[in-house]
Amino acid sequence: MTTKSPMTASDTPKPCCTPARDGTAPPAPAITRGQGDIGKAEAVPIPGGSALVGTARPGLPMDGESPLRRKRIKPFAIDATTVTNARFARFVAETGYVTEAERFGNSFVFFSFLPPDAPPTQGVVGTEWWRMVDGATWRLPHGPSVPDAYHEDHPVVQVSWTDAQAFATWAGGRLPTEAEWEHAARGGLGDVRFPWGNEEPDDTSFLPCNIWQGSFPHRNTGADGFIATAPARSYQPNGYGLYNMVGNVWEWTAEPFRVKSLKKASQAAHRGKEGYKLQKGGSFLCHISYCYRYRIAARHGNAPDTATPHQGFRLVYDL
Repeated sequence: MTTKSPMTASDTPKPCCTPARDGTAPPAPAITRGQGDIGKAEAVPIPGGSALVGTARPGLPMDGESPLRRKRIKPFAIDATTVTNARFARFVAETGYVTEAERFGNSFVFFSFLPPDAPPTQGVVGTEWWRMVDGATWRLPHGPSVPDAYHEDHPVVQVSWTDAQAFATWAGGRLPTEAEWEHAARGGLGDVRFPWGNEEPDDTSFLPCNIWQGSFPHRNTGADGFIATAPARSYQPNGYGLYNMVGNVWEWTAEPFRVKSLKKASQAAHRGKEGYKLQKGGSFLCHISYCYRYRIAARHGNAPDTATPHQGFRLVYDL
C-alpha cells in the first residue's frame, strides 16, 4: 500500500484537543468485581509474544512516542469495540453507579455542538473551544441543550478513567497496558503507522476512520460521515477484527502518562501533568494540522477525573 501525505504534521507543542478538570468529585458507590457483563465471552483473543511499542517515524516527539522498542506480553483478549452506551447502561442499571461528571454536575463540551440558545458557558483558557456545561453526562454527552446526542450503539463518552476502572471491575476485565493496546491495534501488520497500514487519511478521498476534515476548530466537513462519534462498530476492522482503534474516541489505558525525556520546547506543555493517565487512539476531533494523534504510537494524557464527549474505553481480559 502506498503512503501519501497531503498535509504536514507539526511537532510544535500546542494545547491538545482534550481539556483537564481540576477538582474532586464526591465518592462513588463501591463495585464488586465480576458482578456482571458478558464482554469477556465476546472479546477477541490476541496472541502474546514480542510486541512493538512506539515509533521511529516522525510524529509528535514531545509526547514520548519514540523510540520504537519491543516488549514481551502474554496472550490476552480485547473488546472488538469500545464500550457502548448500551453496555454501560446495563452496568449503571445493575450497580447504581454514578459517573464523576454526574457527581460534579458538569463536564466539558466542544463549543460547536452547543446550539445558539444554549445557556452561557465558561471556556477553558487557551482552548476556548471547550466549554464547561452543566448537566453534560454520558446520557447527555453534549449537555441538556442537545438531547438527541445519545445513541445506544455509539461509544460511551463523558466517562473518566475512574469510571472506566469501575466498569472494568464490574465486568471482570481491566484497562489495557500501552503495549497491549498497540499490539492489538497493529492487527498483526508489524511496524505500521495505522491499523490498516501506512496510508495517511486525508480530507477528501481516503477516509478510513472518524477524524476531523477541514480546518480545526471552526470547520469540520464531516466527509467521513460523522461530525461527532460514529457507531462503535464502524469502518473496516483491523487484522484482528478490532474496530476504531484510531479515531472516534480516545481510549483510557491502565498506565500513567509519562514522558521520560522532555526537551526544553515541550517542558511547558507537560508541566503540571503528574498523575495523568495515558490515552491512546485519538478521536473525531483530531486533524493532522493540529492534533496528529490518530496513529498507533501516538499518546496523550489526561486527569483521571476528567470526562469529555470524545473519551471512551475498551477492556482487555487475561487468558
